[in-house]
Formats: sequence, C-alpha cells, structure tokens
Amino acid sequence: MPLALSTLGLPGLPLPAAARLAADTGWNGLELRCAEGESVHPAMTPAERRTAAATLAAAGIAPIALAGYVGVAAPGDDRPVLDELRASLRLAADLGCPAVRVFPRGGDGPAAEADRRAARRLTAVAEEARRLGVRVLVETHDSHRAGRDVARLLDGVPPDAAGALWDLLHTWLAEETPADTYTVLGGRLGHVQVKDVAGPDDLTPLALGAGRLPIADCLRLLPPGAWVCWEYEAPWHPTAAPLPPLLARGARLLTSWCSPSVDRAV
Repeated sequence: MPLALSTLGLPGLPLPAAARLAADTGWNGLELRCAEGESVHPAMTPAERRTAAATLAAAGIAPIALAGYVGVAAPGDDRPVLDELRASLRLAADLGCPAVRVFPRGGDGPAAEADRRAARRLTAVAEEARRLGVRVLVETHDSHRAGRDVARLLDGVPPDAAGALWDLLHTWLAEETPADTYTVLGGRLGHVQVKDVAGPDDLTPLALGAGRLPIADCLRLLPPGAWVCWEYEAPWHPTAAPLPPLLARGARLLTSWCSPSVDRAV
C-alpha cells in the first residue's frame, strides 16, 4: 500500500526539501497543500510549475493530489467557485497530480440545497477534468463530515470526474464506523487521509498510534493499491510536536498495519 505525506504538516518547507524528507523517511508520495506562502500556490508561473514537477520526479516522489480549498457546495454564485475550481484543475495537471482535493463548505442552510449546488458545479467541470486527467475529490469535512454525506452530494455526478477523499478524523467525529464509511464511499474513493488525536475535545495532532482514531480498522478495508496519506495539521495547532522526527516511525507503523500477518489493533 503506497504511503503519502501531506505538506500541510511541513508549513513553509520548500518543495525540494519536502520531497527529499519524504523519500528519506519511507514515503512514496506527497499531497501538495496549495496556499499562499507555500511552494505550491495558485499564482505559480508556468516555469515554476515545470520546476516543481521536475523536482518531484527527480526525487521519485508521486504527487497524489493538489490539496486546494475550494468549497464546492458553498452558498453564493457559481462563477467564482467554478473559476477557482478550473484553475485548480489546470494547476494539478501541470504538476502531474491525478486529483484535486476540495471541501464541501455547504453552510448552514438545507443539506439538499448544498448538495444540488455541489453537484451542479462538479458536473459543469466534469468534461474539463476528464480532458486534463484530473479527478475532483470531495473531502469528508465541515458540512459533509460523514461518508454518507459526501456520498449523497456525489450522487448523480460523473464518477470518472469526481470522487471522495476520506478524512478519517471527520468520519470518526461524525460517529461513523470505518466499515460504514467504506460501504458508502468505497466505489468512489480516491485516497484516505489518516491522522491521530487524543479525543474529540483535543484535536492536536499526535504521532500515529498515540491517539484514538481507528487507523488499523480503516486500513484493513482498503485495496492493496490504495494511497494512504498522513495529514498532520501542524498549522492549526502550534503546540504540536514537529513532524519530521515522527515520519520514519509513522511510515513503518502504517506499513506494519497494512500487512495481513500482524495484529492491527491501535
């Protein structure tokens, strides 16, 4: 099972250094956070995009997704959302990413209205996504925290253009079991984000295996070739331990949990 690392856990680290760190500590890919102040950002020039793609290739690191912040179900006009989504698709294609991560951000209104907004927008970019070879992945997050929520949002959206990103923390907070999440999302799943925390009242990121999330139960459900990504939410929790010293052990632990011959209990 290939392992990826989200650059969210390495805020401000230049891409060449992040790629070397991942390769040196047992990780096969990177989920690339796309934000101002990061090596990957929406305003990258064509030359910067080519350099970034070459950097990843030289390190032998696969870019598994562009982690953007588009809210596909957000209230308001479609045009700004579609413009941002199309720009993200083009950036992902230029970097060699097969997917763009988006959030629901459906707001406080009726869930059915949020679902319709998202489905309309995802369908509108489906042809461009296919042409670019990039799939939009809606994360289990905010207004659509559970797998069943994202599955409902995606109902009727072309599956080759849009799928789901399973953030284990949010489905756990929604009190949805890994088996239930996989039942509703398995057929449309892009990749899985794992992490660990002490509990619902303390979401400070911990080393894998040091908290309460059912990581092993989740991994048990995935097919062998599925990407698993560790998202360490360092920017939102300044008291969290630095991520780099945790990486090598984290990769070994995930690899051991992926083996059918070992006890997977967390």
